[in-house]
Amino acid sequence: MTSGVLPVVIFGAFAYNEACIMKVVSVVGMAGSGKSEVARVFEESGFVRIRFGDITDEEIERRGLELTEKNERHIRELLRKEHGMAAYAKMNLPRIDSARKHSDVVIDGLYSWEEYTLLKDYYGEDFYVVAVWASPRTRYARLGSRANRGLTLAEASGRDKAELEKVNKGGPIAMADFTIVNEDSLEKLERETERVLSALK
Repeated sequence: MTSGVLPVVIFGAFAYNEACIMKVVSVVGMAGSGKSEVARVFEESGFVRIRFGDITDEEIERRGLELTEKNERHIRELLRKEHGMAAYAKMNLPRIDSARKHSDVVIDGLYSWEEYTLLKDYYGEDFYVVAVWASPRTRYARLGSRANRGLTLAEASGRDKAELEKVNKGGPIAMADFTIVNEDSLEKLERETERVLSALK
């Protein structure tokens, strides 16, 4: 893909439950794809945003560690070893259920297939997945230019490998109800996200 390619929204087959009260939407994708920007648009549209990675940050702070890619990966692996591969979904269920009492919810940071299946089984037809895709070349450039938590090329590539091989991250992306291709500007990404929001109403 080149930088001139417009973002595209691909609509997957799903059954919308007219009787559902509040929706839970999870935004998935590889690092640097634009997940957090998509989640931000959902939040600005009235969704309560729950970031799974907050649990990692809180644990790093509790242990007095520096917030680095190496420490983040270490803590993620420890939590999954202790609580299973669906750890982050399990640990965030109380937050999701509490928010869902009064609002739709957008999840920023679902990783594993096990997390996906737990949430899909738990919320059923009220659970949707939006995948955000960008090429490795585009993502690595974005990650390298981040002012906060920037990654080197080696770190970005290593993170991809770990997430695909150890965290089963590809499954939720493959099963998405919507896919946004994000190879261009932020403005175009926001417009495509608005299209997904409209389809979910």
